Amino acid sequence: MSNENLESKRWIIAGAAIVMQLCLGTVYAWSVFKKPLMTVHGWSEPSTQATMMILMAVIGISAAFGGMLVDKKGPKFVASIGGILFGVGTLIAGFADQVGSLPLLWLGFGVIAGLGNGFGYVTPIATLIRWFPDKRGLVTGLAVMGFGAGAFFMGKIAPGMILSMGMAKTFYIWGVIFLIAVTGAAQFYKNPPAGWLPKGYSPAASGGVSAADSFTFNQALKSPQWYMLWAMLFLNVSAGLGLISQLSPMAQDVIKKATPGITPEALAVAGGSIVAISAIFNGLGRLFWASISDLIGRKGVFMIMFATQAALYVYLPQVANVTLYTVAACYLLACYGGGFATMPAFAADSFGPANIGRIYGMMLTAWGCAGVAGPLVFSSPAIKPIALYVAAGLLIAGFVIALSYKKPSKA
Repeated sequence: MSNENLESKRWIIAGAAIVMQLCLGTVYAWSVFKKPLMTVHGWSEPSTQATMMILMAVIGISAAFGGMLVDKKGPKFVASIGGILFGVGTLIAGFADQVGSLPLLWLGFGVIAGLGNGFGYVTPIATLIRWFPDKRGLVTGLAVMGFGAGAFFMGKIAPGMILSMGMAKTFYIWGVIFLIAVTGAAQFYKNPPAGWLPKGYSPAASGGVSAADSFTFNQALKSPQWYMLWAMLFLNVSAGLGLISQLSPMAQDVIKKATPGITPEALAVAGGSIVAISAIFNGLGRLFWASISDLIGRKGVFMIMFATQAALYVYLPQVANVTLYTVAACYLLACYGGGFATMPAFAADSFGPANIGRIYGMMLTAWGCAGVAGPLVFSSPAIKPIALYVAAGLLIAGFVIALSYKKPSKA
């Protein structure tokens, strides 16, 4: 295949990646389903919310395993398995609602859909890093922007579907959509030919690590830099997921203070609007920060994100203005998404693209750990009153790690 055809092919793969990530990112709209499930079945909030915690933990673990499979079996195989599992898990969630089984919901949406989501999430990232050594930040930002934006579309569409046709049918319809869209997008995935590079690109000139000089999985895990990157991702995601888990109640507290006579219905709508707006910035931040990292470097981007977020978390308890709160929430979620978008390129710059599926996939266990730690900090009765300050402390620790980071050497 000519170089021109390969150039076209890589952008087609990027488009397929965006479609896949849009579908996978709908899991962030779990709160749309949580309250109706609690109301219909009388399930408690902690037990219903456990579905999301299981889901996030399984995504992190399965992304690590999926990353290993990508390097062995190829991206099309792993992404196809991911699409099937994600669709089937969502269908099982519909059946769980129909029969009123909470354990079945945990199994279907938590475990099976989580497995599929993790397989699907890591595959396009590992594939695009190999196709775009010249635009790693931009292209991973584009892909995971879809993951961040998926919640926006689900949040806008699903509530009307639930009201008009019920929870089970809503899950069934989305399950079929995921089966078709995610599995269909997977058929476009393929690794580039060995030794292929975009026209005019030189790894040595760019400061990147070539495929030939890439670290093996074991070499990467023996370097302190891998654990530093893991910690940076964990700290950024913990703070962000903690905020996301309480974003609507916190927004409603600010709105209630600013508008004392507001009705409960209007309060819920206003809080939901802030969640929807900030979800857009969760997606846009992924593209913005990842693109900026191509210009100023991954380390610089993480230092900026950690420092500015820490300052905002300290300031947030004093915010009484709704507009100011919305702006702050949008920026914090943009940084949360930016960490996800920038870290794959950071890992590839540090360890090379050859084994990035396994290396970055294992790094995503930080996401699974943060999916438990972040919401736990923000919901624990003992810590909740100072949760924002705890989040600021986590981010300051992340800044120190980023500041001290130096590129690893095999020697």
